[in-house]
Amino acid sequence: MIAIIDYRAGNLTSVRLALDALHVQSRITDDPARIRDAERVVFPGVGAAGAAMANLVAGRLVEAIHDVVSRRVPFLGICLGTQIALDRSDEDGGVECLGLLPGNVRPFAPVDPWDKVPQMGWNSVTLRREHPLFEGIESGSEFYFVHSYYPEPEDAACILGTTRYAGVDFASVLGAGNLVATQFHPEKSGKTGLRLLGNFCRWDGKDS
Repeated sequence: MIAIIDYRAGNLTSVRLALDALHVQSRITDDPARIRDAERVVFPGVGAAGAAMANLVAGRLVEAIHDVVSRRVPFLGICLGTQIALDRSDEDGGVECLGLLPGNVRPFAPVDPWDKVPQMGWNSVTLRREHPLFEGIESGSEFYFVHSYYPEPEDAACILGTTRYAGVDFASVLGAGNLVATQFHPEKSGKTGLRLLGNFCRWDGKDS
């Protein structure tokens, strides 16, 4: 069973429907015990860092998330779920986040007026290294993005893929141990996104 974390935000139903299309059982839950007992965990993302962290704290979900990651349960962060995996976000005046990976989240500051913020639409992902998450997916494949901020991890070794927007080559996919995270929305990214989600559902939590 895959637990989809309910933190009063996030793209919960779309993620569940995508997993349904893959014939994978999942459950939307805000129960820390069910999250701890899950075979895999997905942290979906739509919303703002400040409200998300407040809801995670109020729901006693921070400890549950740290527990599943430390026990090497396969964990997927999506969009906001990627950003708050880092130490801190510049959003909402500065927010302390989960600290699962060292790093910060920065806002886009485009110079070109054609670079609209938020980035909303399809963009390509250049793969930096091989990972089971991208089995059967070519470098340069396009995924669907909706975001105004981007992750800036301290350790370049955890960057699995990059994307260019508003003059920035940012880390659009992160991976370290049993944790993977995508700034884009695989559940909104057609067949390629479903392939990625299917790979996650088969993944044993190891880098290779």
